Amino acid sequence: MSLTSLWRAATQHRLFWPVVALVALLVINVPFTPGFFEIHLKSGHLYGSLVSIVLFGSPLILVAIGMTLVIATGGIDLSVGAVVAISGALACLVVSKQADQGSVAGVLLAFALALAVSLVCGAWNGLLVARLGIQPIIATLILMVAGRGIAQLITSGQIITVNSDAYSLIGGGYWLALPFSLFVVALVVALSMALTRRTALGLLVEAVGGNAEASRLVGIRSRRIKIMAYMFCGLCAGIAGLMISSNVSAADGNNAGLWIELDAILAVVIGGTSLTGGRFHLGGTIIGALIIQTLTTTIYTIGVPTQTNLVFKAVVVIVVCLMQSPLFRAKVFGARARRRGRTQKSPGATADAAPQLEVSP
Repeated sequence: MSLTSLWRAATQHRLFWPVVALVALLVINVPFTPGFFEIHLKSGHLYGSLVSIVLFGSPLILVAIGMTLVIATGGIDLSVGAVVAISGALACLVVSKQADQGSVAGVLLAFALALAVSLVCGAWNGLLVARLGIQPIIATLILMVAGRGIAQLITSGQIITVNSDAYSLIGGGYWLALPFSLFVVALVVALSMALTRRTALGLLVEAVGGNAEASRLVGIRSRRIKIMAYMFCGLCAGIAGLMISSNVSAADGNNAGLWIELDAILAVVIGGTSLTGGRFHLGGTIIGALIIQTLTTTIYTIGVPTQTNLVFKAVVVIVVCLMQSPLFRAKVFGARARRRGRTQKSPGATADAAPQLEVSP
């Protein structure tokens, strides 16, 4: 196989351009931070810019994984940020009320209650969408607004702080020299891929997203699949809320998880999943989430002014999405190839095509 064929096959892979964008963003940081790719072992823990990107990007990866399955069913969930706030607020409240905040049993109880409430939030969204037929954007917008208020009620409008090593483990702790949150994300991703790619569940989700009514007519319980997808998304958001609050040992009902739903949707789109539902790509979603987190790190590294960082972020996302579009690449690179071909042919073509006049005797 020629190099041209290999290059064409590589560029047509759905993960090629997201990977290129991720590598480009990482390389851009090197001139501003010479030791950007260096990783140091200190006190048994790994430190470095790459480790920080994975650490701070773990909550976004979790939320984006859950969002992927919801979007694959033809829906969307705008309430994940509120669920993040509710989960963190409830867990911190339970831990703060205990006489011994370092009690492992008390922390496990806080985790269980927070995740149970997150599942209830996801089930609520699923029932509104699947059973009552409310448009997903409206159904989840209800919890997006109300959920932020519920989180503020839990915290009484204050920032709840906790002092527990056991609680700080999930978001800020280390295990085997790596951030513990990395193992949590790896476990969730492995289970998600196993359930959706090693069983028929993934095919059922894609069938429901492709055509829910046709799926129902052939015997697929499309409503149940949708409810399960929203519950899984709520669970992922709940774990992300525990990570965020654990990392700072505090819960802020007003700002925790603020706008994380938009970053999650961007990560899903960058990863190649269509917003219209149907086929989904969990691997692409993970890369998309890493791109968003790396972009955030790059903004602070290169010193983009605070008032323009959102514009800079939007421009980069647009460029990445355009490079993923086969139609855009065909128009841009195809037009360039045609111009190059005309330039190469024009000198000889002019001489060959010149009319030959014959003079009659």
